[in-house]
Order: sequence, then C-alpha cells, then structure tokens
Amino acid sequence: MTGPTNRPTNRPTERPANRPTKRPVRIGPRAAAALVLVTLIGVAAFGWPLLADRQSGLLAHSQDAPWLFAALLPLLVAIVVATIADNGMDAKAVAMLGVLAAVGAALRPLGAGTAGLEPMFFLMVLAGRVLGPGFGFVLGSVTMFASALLTGGVGPWMPFQMLTMGWFSLGAGLLPGPDRIRGRAELLMLAAYGFAGAFAYGAVMNLQGWTIIPGMNDGISFQAGEPLASNLARFVAYYLATSLGWDLGRAVLTVVLTLTLGGTLLRALRRATRKAAFDAPVSFASGGAEVREPATDGYVSGH
Repeated sequence: MTGPTNRPTNRPTERPANRPTKRPVRIGPRAAAALVLVTLIGVAAFGWPLLADRQSGLLAHSQDAPWLFAALLPLLVAIVVATIADNGMDAKAVAMLGVLAAVGAALRPLGAGTAGLEPMFFLMVLAGRVLGPGFGFVLGSVTMFASALLTGGVGPWMPFQMLTMGWFSLGAGLLPGPDRIRGRAELLMLAAYGFAGAFAYGAVMNLQGWTIIPGMNDGISFQAGEPLASNLARFVAYYLATSLGWDLGRAVLTVVLTLTLGGTLLRALRRATRKAAFDAPVSFASGGAEVREPATDGYVSGH
C-alpha cells in the first residue's frame, strides 16, 4: 500500500463565487491622467460659450468652434484608448470589446427616432459595471462610433456623442460595491444610474447644439456674452421644451430593461469575464511537472 504523493495535478483551482473577478482593463496612472485630460477638454468643448465674455473676441468664431473640437476630440479619445490599451488590454479584452460594441451598435437603430427609445444604454450600464471604468469608457466611445457608421449619423456632433457615451459607461464602472452589492440591490442601483444618466446624456448633447442654433425664441435661445446664470436658465427652459419627453423615453426603457433582463446579462458578463481569465498568469512545464506563477488576485487559472 503506497502513501500519498506530492505529484502536482493539472486541475485548475476553482474560483469561489464570492471572490472578485479581475477586470479586463486596469486604469493605471497614465490612463487616469489621459482620462482626466480628455474630460477637461471635453467640458471646455461643451461649455466654453457659456463662459466667453462678449468683448473677448471668441464669440466671433462661435460657428467655427464646433468644427475645431470635432476635429480635436477624436484624437483625444484615440489617445485615451491607446493609453488604456497600453496598460494591459490583451487580445481577449479586445475581442470582448468588439463583440459588445457590435451588439450596442446594432441595438441603437432599433429605437432611435422612436420617442428616444435607445436600448443600447442598458447594455452600456451593465458592461461598464462588470468590466470597469476603463473598459466602459472605451466601449462607450467605440460603440457610438460604430453606430454612427451603421446609421449614417456621421457629422460634427459624432465626437461629442462618443465622448459623452464614454463618460456614461465610465460612470457605471465607478459605482460603489462592485464586489459586494449583488442581487436586487445592485439592479436597483444600476436602474437608478441608468435613469439619471439617460437624462444627463441628453442634457449634455443638447448643450452642445443649443449654443449654435440661431433664430429661437428669446426665452430659450442662447445669448452670447450674457451672464452664466441667465444662459443656464434659458438652457433649462430650452431642454424642458424640446428634449425632456425624448430623454424620458430613453430613461424609462433603460430602467425597464435593467430590472427585467439585467440579472441575466450581469451573470453572463461575469461568467464570460471569469472564463476569459484576463491577465491569467503564465504556466511553465518543467520535467513533466506543472509550475504556476502566483496569480495577482489569489487565484490560478486553467489552460
């Protein structure tokens, strides 16, 4: 009768269900700095007319500015994507990005033009939650770019849409308790974020167009060089009169889809992320025995 041996096995260690899942894209210092930079420039692109003084001379080029920022923002978004990718987006993460972006781009035409019903927002919320803020920003930007090509919605507004959707998905990845909050509480939190974020997306995009639309009623039109408070009051009136109903449809649909389908999709995304084993440690073979590098999150992955 032989005793126990210390022969190594090839069976992978199971990942406990309650342990955190490694996200495919980590935000390192360079990626964080790039995100902050593009966010600051994006805020300037959306809001500079509100702060321009009547005597500054900038307002004389108000019709040129959107085209300038439209040319600049894709370069900035590309820098952010490249920086985040340089921090560790591997081939499996790129493949998942491609699949989710294609699904999101296909979902957008299903409701666009019909009372603001856009089911892609539901997918962006859940994907950002599971895959993290870095992946969320890249996914939101790429999805909006792909959907613009698919629907023919290419114009000076497209880079602004890419940036705003990137912010929307990034925010979902920054929600609290990614490894603790589960079940109904998580769905309610995501639904609340999707509801508020749908209005925020619409308001930000309306701000981009409102400053260059001429010939509107004085009570809702942008008045160049006027005090910030006065123009913000006009913008609120403009938004309530023109876009609130549209954004309400988007927000309600996002809530309904999140509460009804969100649990299933969250489980599917988390399962796919675990099986993809992003950043899995390298394994070596020596004399027929398997040697594993220690995993950074306390787990080892199978082949």
